[in-house]
Amino acid sequence: MASLPSASTKPTSVQLGRIHVLKEGSHPPQNGPVVYWMFRDQRLNDNWALIHAVDQANKANVPVAIAFNLFDQFLGAKARQLGFMLKGLRQLQKSIEHTQIPFFLFQGTAEETIPKFLGECKASLLVTDFSPLRQIRKCKDEICKRVSDSVTIHEVDAHNVVPVWLASDKLEYSAKTIRGKINKLIPEYLIDFPTLQPPNKKWDDATDRFLDWDGLIADVLRNGAEVPEIEWCEPGETAAMEVLMGNKDGFLTKRLKSYSMDRNNPLKPRALSCLSPYLHFGQISAQRCALEARSFRKHNAQGAWEWARKTLMDHASDKREHTYTMEQLEKAQTADPLWNASQLEMVHYGKMHGFMRMYWAKKILEWTKGPKEALEICIYLNDKYEIDGRDPNGYVGCMWSICGVHDQGWRERPVFGKIRYMNYAGCKRKFNVDGYIAYVKRLVGEIKKRKAESPVGQKTKQPRNEQH
Repeated sequence: MASLPSASTKPTSVQLGRIHVLKEGSHPPQNGPVVYWMFRDQRLNDNWALIHAVDQANKANVPVAIAFNLFDQFLGAKARQLGFMLKGLRQLQKSIEHTQIPFFLFQGTAEETIPKFLGECKASLLVTDFSPLRQIRKCKDEICKRVSDSVTIHEVDAHNVVPVWLASDKLEYSAKTIRGKINKLIPEYLIDFPTLQPPNKKWDDATDRFLDWDGLIADVLRNGAEVPEIEWCEPGETAAMEVLMGNKDGFLTKRLKSYSMDRNNPLKPRALSCLSPYLHFGQISAQRCALEARSFRKHNAQGAWEWARKTLMDHASDKREHTYTMEQLEKAQTADPLWNASQLEMVHYGKMHGFMRMYWAKKILEWTKGPKEALEICIYLNDKYEIDGRDPNGYVGCMWSICGVHDQGWRERPVFGKIRYMNYAGCKRKFNVDGYIAYVKRLVGEIKKRKAESPVGQKTKQPRNEQH
């Protein structure tokens, strides 16, 4: 197997700093193929991990394949998230056909399916996406133990513009402290993508592999019907680029001009990019978004600390004006009509406005027994209903709102301590609260009406499939 690329390699190669060697193989098998285990970056275009896998395969003159594993369960995903993901993957497989790179879909635990596949095809190199989530890291550790000693494993950060391990080697105190470090590396890493090269050698027995996408999708939609699909967001790479660059309603081409003025107004959700579902499932590259934004000559860019832990614990037993159970919160049964509206927007629409996410999380801190319960409820509801749930950005958002991560201490007050405070009156000063509540009520009514009129309005048990 070819060695890692250096800074002076051809444009078809990936920068050395973007690649992490998780395992160095000893005496790799001769002519052993390369396998790209795709899970977080579900796209053909602008994919550093796929570019690296094909590049390494061509240097060694061996075939290359893509493997994707559907897990039995992953962080409570339901029909909303799984349907979106599988429909995107169905499009992806069709797009990949012309590259002559085979796409293998497995079901089960990746700790079993991926090592088994590597053994069967006698692979020499496994290339994998990067994810900071604990569950994924644990899974990769187990795969490293189970594969043959001869197999090398490369992890490629194809999700971030600047690779995480280069951005910072420590837990950063605030967003302010990490911005400078990232900005220093932007010139080196915010570069255009090389063209994905065709594989030099074809994969043996790569034909006649039928995947019953319709059956898989129907299964997850039936089993995960508790949280149904959303209609406003079409899955797939093509749709993602349309949201970013479309002539009709693209964020950069049509909506960017209102972003600075309206981004914090929940009554104007289209002022935001609406790209988070695509970024979460890797159906579009964050680097592509940044490159396109730069071409428009716009500035596109840019565990709690001890003080936060102390202040939260100091105020954990403070008397709350209202306390609600998780069930009451999930059903939007609080005395705050603004919070109820944001919860209903998330439950029925699948995406809460970005400004409201912080207000929503902070009120949960105010209404529950303490920060631990508040964080657990925030993560549960976010992961269950948000189309971009189960994402590192979402967890950071919850920690920012409740635990002060990337923030500073503010004036001390009951319940919140020194954690930044938000309230209903502050929101009224920023936007038309009554208008937002009416907007959500109308939105939910329309969604419920369409659902009632749909021939498929059946309630079933929870899901069994999700990517890892």
